[in-house]
Amino acid sequence: MSPRTNDPHRDDRHGDADGAGERRTDPEREGSGEPGTPKAQAGARDGAPAEGAPGAAAGGPDGRAPSDPGERAASQPDGGAPSDSDGRAHSGSDGGAPSDRGDHAASDPDGGAPSEFDGRTASDLSAHAASDPDGGAASDPEGGAPSDSDGRAHSGSDGGAPSEPGERVAAVRRVAAAGRRRHAAQLGLCAALLAVAMTGGAIALGADREPAPVPAASSAVDPAVLGGGNLDAGIAALQAHLRSQPRDSGSWATLGLAYVEQARTKGDPSRYPQAEKALGRSLSLAPDNDQALAGRAALAAARHDFKNALAFADRALRQNPYSERALSSRIDALVELGRYAEAAKAAGTADARKPGVPVFTRYAYVRELRGDVTTARRVLRQALSAATSPGDTAYVAAQLGQLAFNQGDHKAALTFYARALAADDDYLPALEGRARAQAASGDRAAAIKGLETVVARYPLPGPLVELGELYEARGTAGDRARAGRQYALVDAWIALARANGVNADLDTALAAADHGDRTAALRAARAEWSRRHTVHTADALAWALHVNGRDAEALPYARRATGTGYRNASFLYHRGVIELATGHRAAGRASLASALKLNPGFSPLGAARARKALEGTK
Repeated sequence: MSPRTNDPHRDDRHGDADGAGERRTDPEREGSGEPGTPKAQAGARDGAPAEGAPGAAAGGPDGRAPSDPGERAASQPDGGAPSDSDGRAHSGSDGGAPSDRGDHAASDPDGGAPSEFDGRTASDLSAHAASDPDGGAASDPEGGAPSDSDGRAHSGSDGGAPSEPGERVAAVRRVAAAGRRRHAAQLGLCAALLAVAMTGGAIALGADREPAPVPAASSAVDPAVLGGGNLDAGIAALQAHLRSQPRDSGSWATLGLAYVEQARTKGDPSRYPQAEKALGRSLSLAPDNDQALAGRAALAAARHDFKNALAFADRALRQNPYSERALSSRIDALVELGRYAEAAKAAGTADARKPGVPVFTRYAYVRELRGDVTTARRVLRQALSAATSPGDTAYVAAQLGQLAFNQGDHKAALTFYARALAADDDYLPALEGRARAQAASGDRAAAIKGLETVVARYPLPGPLVELGELYEARGTAGDRARAGRQYALVDAWIALARANGVNADLDTALAAADHGDRTAALRAARAEWSRRHTVHTADALAWALHVNGRDAEALPYARRATGTGYRNASFLYHRGVIELATGHRAAGRASLASALKLNPGFSPLGAARARKALEGTK
């Protein structure tokens, strides 16, 4: 996952029903730079990094930053706030945006006319189901064990599906314990069995006996319920509606997107098969409906299947060129495939067709990846000023916090995280980001306490690795064992994710290189590089090669990771260590010094090791 587009924490908020009925006569002209197109599209044709051998030109920024889409937002009352394209990754993960980069599944269930962007949030987590469901009739809207209004699964004859944080965390911890007691290979089997248990063993849905389609969901199923933050209540409302109206294709699509969002917010990848079934059901009722196709693009991206995410986004846009989700998922997929010039152009097109929080934040991230931090910061600030909902405020403020942290401005990062938490005191990326900034500022105790709270509820790889490294850095009695337990939980989460169709090779490479099986790290990094050439996969492969003693092979990848202008202290640290190991003493010193100048607290362990390596060259 690249730091923003596909992080499990990623938050992509959408404020309307994707512009159905808003089609224009010639959408292909938008974003082309032809007369009449918005200024935000200028400069979107920068050369992309080469995708061949790592020694090829990486295609860095050309100095032509597209004009700020936020300028358009300022002149449009409904322009919305920028939404980040990839939920930024931390602790060595590229995800995020993660992609890092989450949302409340608030699509219009009846696919009606679009409303103007009004600050409501929706579920556009870049993700989709790569495999095509059988399209068979699916009369059970829960896709398994019925779910309460609070999102908990009832125990059925198969034991039910743990979904609450305590149950889910306990389940993941049991998987980790099993891995410690048995051979590591058994961990995958345990996770697969756990995944079956968590889905209630009942994702195969029943036969449909309805003779004909019925009208889409009524106003009783208000999409604002999903967009307003109460996702569990929204899912329960959709499930109840679909029990009485099982041929409502729009509500099936909305339910699928809601499951994707639930997987993100609860750290529960077992929801992805349910999302796949719901979206497949929607398409079986209304083939090629853009809402479900955009949902499948989102699900594919959540599973890190970016090739299919792009394909589904393109299919959705052929049906509705103004689908906000599809436009956003297309940017995400191109970013995660390393096709940065195309991503910039796609961001410009999306800005012309559907300006708002999701597009603006993606636009900002594309600029950051190309080294244009100034534009990225300006767009995000304008997005924050335009945010109208607590969800959007929390999301954009957290992205500004991450951007500030990446540039070493820990005080500003803490300020932005505080603003995010003032809007939503339970917003996971802000809680995690605040802990990282606290650690970098020297408040290790507060950072550890904060991360312990986070991982107790959401045992995800990023915060688990960060907490483990903080334990190691503290070094008190029992801390090494505590750290080891966090790393074992990373293995458990990865096994569970894989059991539910998620490609976890990048997570494996990043975590295992420093805290696990180095051979497995290299194998995973090579596999991920074979699928996509991004700055994050280049860095992961470089570091995996280094820890396996193959520095000469690693160096071209380390240089490629820093070749677009993206300012990442971890990447510079890795490059510096590899340069020193290959005899490039001056270059190595310069890279290490740059890493520490950019962000002196970039990692609990990495920053100290960078200083030690730099001192050793004197």
